Amino acid sequence: MIPGCLGARMPSSLAVLVVMVASTISYPSLAQSETCSLPSEHRGMSFSVEKVDPDWACRLHTIVDGYTTVGVVGPIRTGLPEWLYQQLLDRPPLAAGLINRLDLALYKSEARGPGRFWGHDGEGTGGIVQLVYQDRHSRIYYLEGSHDGRFLPHLTGKAVVFLRMSPVKDTDGMEAMDSTMVSYTRLDNRILSGVVSLLRPLIGGTVTRKLRKGVEIVNQLSLLMRQHPDRVLFEAMDPPAFPEDEVVFLKQALESLPHTGGMIPTRAPSP
Repeated sequence: MIPGCLGARMPSSLAVLVVMVASTISYPSLAQSETCSLPSEHRGMSFSVEKVDPDWACRLHTIVDGYTTVGVVGPIRTGLPEWLYQQLLDRPPLAAGLINRLDLALYKSEARGPGRFWGHDGEGTGGIVQLVYQDRHSRIYYLEGSHDGRFLPHLTGKAVVFLRMSPVKDTDGMEAMDSTMVSYTRLDNRILSGVVSLLRPLIGGTVTRKLRKGVEIVNQLSLLMRQHPDRVLFEAMDPPAFPEDEVVFLKQALESLPHTGGMIPTRAPSP
């Protein structure tokens, strides 16, 4: 499911992915921000929560303090340089559109305001993701959405995702990014409160699987960008073409990457 998607905006793929676990009902605004103490440490990673807007800190604290499930995903490697990883995180609709047209997944994403995006994974999970905080190595997202699955009833809920990113070199010496996510999910469904202990492993597994799949799909996208840049650009320009500014950005990004394979489109453009 990269590399300052998404001023600050998210997931793309990652944004889209992460969006996949949460609810459509918003928490009321909390005024007593001084009473909210959002933890800075999450699974051994430190985040600059003191820089989070106080009202957002209260909203996030409600979820982190009363979570239904908590999980860790990663580190997972994505074959993109840091600057491009960050730019794709800032452009979820672009990343999701490429993933869809390249037949990697059925992701969809639309901008809904500054740093705010709607996303759907094409497999029953969708909602809104809001970028709350970002620096060079970290991002904090708030999500609300729903999930309809084969083994789970209709679920709505909210989530907080803490994302840590680290630039690395892969085995071939090329630039890459390692991503680790800690997610806290809180269900809205009151009817499930009596059986939440039974459902927790299934819910937690679903959240973790969605997040992991999103990052892995973004890595598949990164491989295609390196190996088949012409095909990636072809899909972006195939009618209906992506917005002109996104096509210009994509051309520049593809030209900057070291290419490791052929560059042949897989299908003819639409008439």
